[in-house]
Amino acid sequence: MNYTSVVLSVADINAARKFYEDLFGLELDQNYGINISFTCGLSLQQDFDWLIKLPKDRILNYANNMELCFEEKDFDGFLKKLKKYPGIVFLGDVIEHGWGQRVIRFYDLDGHLIEVGEDMEMVVQRFLDTGMTMEEVSARMDVSVKDLLKLLHR
Repeated sequence: MNYTSVVLSVADINAARKFYEDLFGLELDQNYGINISFTCGLSLQQDFDWLIKLPKDRILNYANNMELCFEEKDFDGFLKKLKKYPGIVFLGDVIEHGWGQRVIRFYDLDGHLIEVGEDMEMVVQRFLDTGMTMEEVSARMDVSVKDLLKLLHR
């Protein structure tokens, strides 16, 4: 068996497509009109109720029971771009997790929760740039030096 994709229910396929292409740079792979797929495996489906044969009122927005996660090398640049995008609803401000990664959470146009985090390679590099040793970074992030090296060489 092969995992193929995540399919998100969207109200307007064209608006949702523009959102994901503009903000995340996703590239279209397949286009079936009310269903599209991006090369990363994310798919969008308009009329989801029709597809799965459930009443429209059973399709929920803002369910907050999963999130799409992205990592960005230029996290600060992405934040500037995001702040300019109209209609974004944020789930709080930028936070820094205990392992050092900065993240922002917000909703897409249809109420799906999205997390964009600082690329983990950049987090490690940020710590190294402050003069921390690999062992200190390893302890701070609670990850092995071996795994840190993998991050730096992927």
